[in-house]
Amino acid sequence: MSNNTEKGTIGEEIATAHLLKQGYTILAKNWRHKHLELDIVAQIDDLLVIVEVKLRASNAFGAPEEFVTKSKQKKIIKAAEFYILENKVDFETRFDIVSVIQNPNELNVEHIIGAFYPTL
Repeated sequence: MSNNTEKGTIGEEIATAHLLKQGYTILAKNWRHKHLELDIVAQIDDLLVIVEVKLRASNAFGAPEEFVTKSKQKKIIKAAEFYILENKVDFETRFDIVSVIQNPNELNVEHIIGAFYPTL
């Protein structure tokens, strides 16, 4: 397992725990369609929530959420479309980011609700 894969797994575990505490139901983790992937697919009430997780050791080079670029957002939105079709979801969808800063001195989890939106 590569270092980045391990970091991603740790970040997703932290994000999952955070979401569960907030009352979300986790529907899928690391859901894939061909080359596209969704980190976490969750639900709260009648809302499908697609969650991108970003983990960094510090924000020295920018906040973790700043690394979710427009092109990454497009891929997430495209993957979400496949998830919705495949699972016949017929309620509202929201795109969130869970930003995690973790190092030996700090664990900071920030849940950015409605972090980005599909463009029409």
